[in-house]
Amino acid sequence: MSKHNAKVTPTQGNTEPLQNLDEIDRQILSLLQENSRIAIAQLARQVNLSAPGLQKRLKKLEDSGIISGYVALVNREALGLDLLCFAQVTLAHHQPEYVGKFCDRVKELPEVLECHHLTGEFDYLLKVIVSNRQHLERFLFDKITRIPGVDKIRTSIVLSEIKASTSLPLE
Repeated sequence: MSKHNAKVTPTQGNTEPLQNLDEIDRQILSLLQENSRIAIAQLARQVNLSAPGLQKRLKKLEDSGIISGYVALVNREALGLDLLCFAQVTLAHHQPEYVGKFCDRVKELPEVLECHHLTGEFDYLLKVIVSNRQHLERFLFDKITRIPGVDKIRTSIVLSEIKASTSLPLE
């Protein structure tokens, strides 16, 4: 997967997916979350399986949607993307066409790393990455405020990341 834009539903109707994983599956997933480029032979050794046995389990995990793709984690600061922000967005109208337009437009914006539809005080929380304050201003005024139905935007700039992880708890 080159982009993680797809909504993943790994349970596919199963209400307790972690219950269906055995200890070897959990070990495989933990090791892959640490290093998805680990060699098949090395991964097989670490979980005490043959390479064909490991590949069979990987295929099962991929086919079930538990493994939805493999990615490289890129250092944003090394690319000059130094400003991480969270934008709280409230829509003025909640008719399906406005919600749909908002979602469609946000999916097209490369600056938006994540978008979550929430309950509570605001409708959406966007995780946004930009190079600097001017880039943030252009992004907010030229892109977000021009989406039909957007009423309010409240932006918080991240001063420091205390924890940033992509690994899921598998216990």
